[in-house]
Amino acid sequence: MVRYLVLLAFFLLSCNPKAQDSSQSNGLKVEFSLPKKLKEVSGIALSQDKKTIWAIEDQGNKNVVYGLDMQGNQIADVLVTDAINNDWEDITKDEQGNLYLGDFGNNDNERQNLSILKIDLKNISQKNTKVLQTTKFRYEGQTEFPPKKSNWLYDCEAFVEMNGNFYLFTKNRSKGFDGTFLVFQIPNKEGDFEAKLIGKLKLNGKYSDAAITSAAINSTKDKIVLLTHKNIHILSGFTANDFNSAKIEKIALEHNSQKEAVVFLDDKTLLIADEKDKSEGGNVYKFSLR
Repeated sequence: MVRYLVLLAFFLLSCNPKAQDSSQSNGLKVEFSLPKKLKEVSGIALSQDKKTIWAIEDQGNKNVVYGLDMQGNQIADVLVTDAINNDWEDITKDEQGNLYLGDFGNNDNERQNLSILKIDLKNISQKNTKVLQTTKFRYEGQTEFPPKKSNWLYDCEAFVEMNGNFYLFTKNRSKGFDGTFLVFQIPNKEGDFEAKLIGKLKLNGKYSDAAITSAAINSTKDKIVLLTHKNIHILSGFTANDFNSAKIEKIALEHNSQKEAVVFLDDKTLLIADEKDKSEGGNVYKFSLR
């Protein structure tokens, strides 16, 4: 009788989709939950040895870079002593493992103190770090602060470093949202630069489908992933100075949350983080690319 009941329970569970693991959807799988103190993660990057996830939070939070191990345990809490978190929206690294903070959150399209900060952060034993390089910039084409709401194309939450340049992918906050975003190039140097407009592209869908929140580049530098709340969009076919002809492949995650951070674990696997919202989110997910 007991054996019969066990078999019956197994049969019912296997036939009931609601009893299945709800953490996995179309390949999106919860890897671990973020520490409770990290409620507004805005960017993640991997250490050079891929043993540490470096995470940041955005406006209103501390000027701290947090280190997590690959199980989600917080193992470092590094204060950037000579920087203010105006609005840190993404973190990336170069081939040498140097880390960069994108202080370019610009919700109202009116900031004129945008910058990218290179920090001296190499290991989890550090208690603090300093800025090694400040790359200040302004956008080519923006002459009003803010512009008309129909042209709010100058917020940014996503960038990568490639061969000595930064590439920024803007977040459309325009009235009459249509998925348009801009791509800007800035040299990876100390100084004050005009960000060069090298692409104007469009993602399909509404705001949650097409408003870009983070970016990551693969090791061969021929694919860039753009993250939105509901999808990832893979760019290919671009050149160093021209993104206008880039191809875009949309992959639905079949999961809607405030996803704010993405990084390549390897060239076929992404790690994605979302913000904590009441009882949902606050996780790092693993996603396998087709």
